Amino acid sequence: MRRFPSFRHYRKGGLADMAGVRDEQKFRRTIRSLPALGLLFAVCTPLLAAAPNGWRTAVEQELPLLGHRNWIVIVDSAYPLQVSPGVETIDTGASQDEVVRTVLDDLARSKHVAPIVYMDAELPYLTEQSAPGVTEYRNQIHAILGSLPVQSLPHEQLIKTLDETGKTFHILILKTTLTVPYTSVFLRLNCKYWSDASEEELRKAMREHERTK
Repeated sequence: MRRFPSFRHYRKGGLADMAGVRDEQKFRRTIRSLPALGLLFAVCTPLLAAAPNGWRTAVEQELPLLGHRNWIVIVDSAYPLQVSPGVETIDTGASQDEVVRTVLDDLARSKHVAPIVYMDAELPYLTEQSAPGVTEYRNQIHAILGSLPVQSLPHEQLIKTLDETGKTFHILILKTTLTVPYTSVFLRLNCKYWSDASEEELRKAMREHERTK
């Protein structure tokens, strides 16, 4: 069996052999650093998954895994990149109306979750002078949402809610090409087959049972 020269042999061989030793040592250091680089890549990748043609697939694949307390949020171009561990941001490269329609259609077909819609409280107060295109957007989103109830909260409050929720639960943020401010659509998912009223009745029955013990 062939035996490879030892480092001791290289040291006896002069400067040329010493260069070989340094190259081998450098190579070994590089190999040792690969696991750390892989870990760094794994941590950073979920923060921004740029998939202009794959966002529909991402929604279809993730929706069966999502449940109550998860969120799907469709946002304008300048929405900030949030770094809570549960937040995933995808750059769709698509228009806001296309993404909202697609997500709502997918949720309508879902058997397990339904959306509770939140929008920015600032939106009704924007003018065409300050935010060109906002009137058209308001009319458009009203038509898309239809009869779905909409709750309004200040933009900063919604961002803080996602930041806190993302520490424990998964949030999917879909960034669009829209360049009108305060136009994000926040969808908090709720159980489709168990209503808030049913939950309240259950808790009431449990409290009554405790009192009669």
